Amino acid sequence: MKNNDNFFEKVYDVARKIPYGRVTSYGAIAKFLGAAKSARMVGWAMNSVGGDHSIPAHRVVNRNGVLTGKHHFSGINLMQQLLENEGIQIKDDKIIHFETVFWNPSKNIG
Repeated sequence: MKNNDNFFEKVYDVARKIPYGRVTSYGAIAKFLGAAKSARMVGWAMNSVGGDHSIPAHRVVNRNGVLTGKHHFSGINLMQQLLENEGIQIKDDKIIHFETVFWNPSKNIG
């Protein structure tokens, strides 16, 4: 379990760097961390955030821009509301113009 805790902290460090009004994917974070096949683990880390508002888990979506983690947020459509508050357009649980708002940690973190 110690290794998971360390991996989760690395995931959280990357998530905290996602700029306001941008999103990234579970897989992009996993690839940045050198664990390309660990997108699911990144998802588990995001699901474990709970009430820690310093980690913008709402900005992490699946590779197609679908809000797959939305059921882990309290309230009705909270994940969508948080993204829309940042100017991101969503239709049918999917980000419109996903490629425009996508933030790639491998290209943006030195």
